[in-house]
Amino acid sequence: MTSAALTPEQAVWVRDVSRAVVDNMEEAIHGKRRILELVFATSLAGGHVLLEDVPGTGKTALARALAQSVEGVDSRIQFTPDLLPGDVTGITVFDQKTASFEFHPGPIFANVVLADEINRASPKTQSALLEVMAEGSVTVDGNTRAVDQPFLVIATQNPVEQAGTYRLPEAQLDRFMIKTSIGYPDAAAMMRILQGLTDDNGPLRPVVDTETMIRAADLARHTHMSPLIADYVMRLVDATRLASEVRLGASVRGGIALSRLAMAWAATRGREYVLPEDVRDLAVPVLAHRLVLEPEAEFEGVRPEDVVGQVLLDVPVPEENRV
Repeated sequence: MTSAALTPEQAVWVRDVSRAVVDNMEEAIHGKRRILELVFATSLAGGHVLLEDVPGTGKTALARALAQSVEGVDSRIQFTPDLLPGDVTGITVFDQKTASFEFHPGPIFANVVLADEINRASPKTQSALLEVMAEGSVTVDGNTRAVDQPFLVIATQNPVEQAGTYRLPEAQLDRFMIKTSIGYPDAAAMMRILQGLTDDNGPLRPVVDTETMIRAADLARHTHMSPLIADYVMRLVDATRLASEVRLGASVRGGIALSRLAMAWAATRGREYVLPEDVRDLAVPVLAHRLVLEPEAEFEGVRPEDVVGQVLLDVPVPEENRV
């Protein structure tokens, strides 16, 4: 593993890896390049993704495309009210032939895990998934087992149907590095999808292996962030707490997530240093879902994204500083 600061040559290499993976994913997900870049950068930053989207927008296809592009394993967990924590993490079963206990791993042991409709499972099962996300390991019957690397959870929520769902508490929402949506494709992308229905291309070919992803993630963690940029992140986070529409602002974890993702984002752009523009590009998907608004503001139609947007306008942008 590297310990020195990211060099310009290494940053270009990370950018080339990012482009190769995203270009490959675009063969399956048309017209959503920024979302693909955002998800890939999140995986490099060691975070997880929450997609709030209506059914049929390509969430499963996105997770599968990423796993296939990096020659990894993908799994899908359909969350339902009767899903148990063991259905996610795995269980220990007694084998009568060998007179010993044998661990049967759950679907969480994959490189890319799609947790579909996470808000339909009970809070206990939600917590089991979120614990694995935070710790990177599973503990069953006192034995701890690390999950595969790289490891990315893409959880989904349906914003339309709320009957029979368990709302994710703010503390659990805070564990997702970003919250975003894919949305419907534009007309050009929709035509490409419809015209491709007769093609039988099969799964995507892998363009990198998991070891390359691990190395790219390690390099991205060493992207330079100057004290001036760190101060900018701090002031943005602090401003969300002081906004009149907000009851609970962004947490310290939110500031860390914004910094880490900005470092990975800069590396995927071929830069060995973070710019204020990187922070501004990522502030809404990183910070908005962490805000709890005042009831009066919600009643007036204010959205967390609006608050973060106003914060970006109010907080002065530092001049470029790479030192």
